[in-house]
Amino acid sequence: MTRARGRAARGGLRGWGGVTGMAVACAVTASLTLLPLAHGDGTFGGHSAGHGTTSTVPTEAEECVDPEASLPASDADGPSIRKIRERGKLIAGVDQNSFQWGYRNPHRNPEAGGTLEGFDIDLVRAIAKDILGDPQAVIFRAIPTNQRIAALEHDKVDVVVRTMTINCRRATQVSFSTAYFQAGQQVLAPKGSTISGYDESLKGKRVCTAEGSTAYDALDEQSFGAVYKDEHDETELDEDLLTVPNQLDCLVRLQLGEVDAVVTDNALAAGQAAQDPAVELKGAGPFTTEYYGVAAKLGADDLVARINHVLVAYRQGGDNSPWMKSYRAWLSEGLPGITGPPAPKYRSN
Repeated sequence: MTRARGRAARGGLRGWGGVTGMAVACAVTASLTLLPLAHGDGTFGGHSAGHGTTSTVPTEAEECVDPEASLPASDADGPSIRKIRERGKLIAGVDQNSFQWGYRNPHRNPEAGGTLEGFDIDLVRAIAKDILGDPQAVIFRAIPTNQRIAALEHDKVDVVVRTMTINCRRATQVSFSTAYFQAGQQVLAPKGSTISGYDESLKGKRVCTAEGSTAYDALDEQSFGAVYKDEHDETELDEDLLTVPNQLDCLVRLQLGEVDAVVTDNALAAGQAAQDPAVELKGAGPFTTEYYGVAAKLGADDLVARINHVLVAYRQGGDNSPWMKSYRAWLSEGLPGITGPPAPKYRSN
């Protein structure tokens, strides 16, 4: 959880009951963290896990043409599958703060702090059912955005199912399944803001992103004069004001008036707009096209092929497919008009 600053909050942001309500939400989030991965402030073994340092294993990049192309689907066993079966549980790195994707519903099982649910959680349970025969045979570990890759490299989780965009850089650090959702970057800002989208209206505005996110990379490439870096980014003195460990922290900053806008996946931003009716997505639509994949440790080919096998069945059935049922349950209100999942792509070699 990031530290609150003393700047006065702006009026009108009321979806969580204003700043006080959001502070309560933050406290609840902190108390519900599932099997935290790190000791200290966002580190593994004392090393920073901030933007650009999520991977501790340097990998020589090969030519990357189509990062969404994954291993052919297979239900064959292998060392990674056997390890999961011997343990009797799938360990999944997820979010518990992204509304409708992976979040704690406090109205269900309140005595245990709520039930973890959402679109990504449904997919985790489908993977567990296929490998272990039981959709409940899962150990969930909540991980920050900036520790998704490190969690796999350090064998803290078997898979990461956490709105993780497939791209060439990450494909040298982890192994991805075929794409299970299409999203894109978009700007989130208060309804009364002069910000009109990802354009010149961002000039001089304070913009928040999550460390290690594709939103940060987009601003690094074209910022339109926005202020989006903390003075001590990627050091132990990182202020965690404009670049934060968890994407939800950006909504907190926006509600506190400490930033003017957020750049994030439109899929996540739609959930945040649903939480707070005083903010909205800006612009005609996303300015990038990105695909989410399930991530596994680099080299865990049997597990990746098995996940792709699960996704084949998950997509099948048209409007009655498990994918569409999950979409209607969690995402259709905020992201209407989606008629099905992205088609899988497979590598030929």
